[in-house]
Amino acid sequence: MPDKAILYDMSRCTACRGCQVSCKQWNDKAAEETNNWGSYENPKELSSATWLKMRFFEIEREGKFDWQFIRRSCMHCTDAGCAEVCPVGAIFHTDEGFVNIDQEWCIGCGTCTQACPFHVPHLDHHEGIVSKCSACTTLGFDRVSQGLSPACAKSCPTGALEYGERDVLLEKGRSQVQKLKATGHVNAMLYGEHELSGLHVLYVLDDKPEVYGLPENPQMPTSDMISKWLAGLATAGVLSTLPLIWIFKRREEMITKNKAKEGTV
Repeated sequence: MPDKAILYDMSRCTACRGCQVSCKQWNDKAAEETNNWGSYENPKELSSATWLKMRFFEIEREGKFDWQFIRRSCMHCTDAGCAEVCPVGAIFHTDEGFVNIDQEWCIGCGTCTQACPFHVPHLDHHEGIVSKCSACTTLGFDRVSQGLSPACAKSCPTGALEYGERDVLLEKGRSQVQKLKATGHVNAMLYGEHELSGLHVLYVLDDKPEVYGLPENPQMPTSDMISKWLAGLATAGVLSTLPLIWIFKRREEMITKNKAKEGTV
């Protein structure tokens, strides 16, 4: 199956937040009570109940303020740090290339929340599990396997969000970048084509990624970092209630499955 992706073109986005609302509705996530903190953003950050939000930026360009918006959600990395560090193999890639969490296996250790360079996964302290955007592939809420677009892309009224085969969307994204450069946006770029071996959420940006709070060169956690995190879990007793052979067997199964999909086994 060809990899799928979501293309976000910020030059077409009006920040209507239809995607944000449809994500909540489809995934049955409750609204959050927030306070006015000096921005039109609401809520302030992603959480276990908010998997997608719009960010607002006031950017000074040539002595004038430019009002820009950007989508904030899981980037669905090919080299997914969250999946790499999960001690029980609860985080995996779907056949479409999206990163999902098997919440029946998640033990709520929170290691993945530290490993993500985009700070996406969040722990639900009431349920004791981690959750995030699954690109509408979550069991019971799966649109993609039924041939439907993710709810966010389906609801976008301006075409700023598009779902389809990744290779096709890459071509569309590159074409739009060239149009932006032709209109004076010299730093326009397609973010996600190569980062972390390719993201499955691609961004058409009109400026450098750091302008919009995106890491210029996101990195996987090092093996030393992973070892320290897992050692910390063991010291804290998080893993002590689980049979180690069961943990390693499950983790090995998920690693083998992901490598087979990538053609490395």
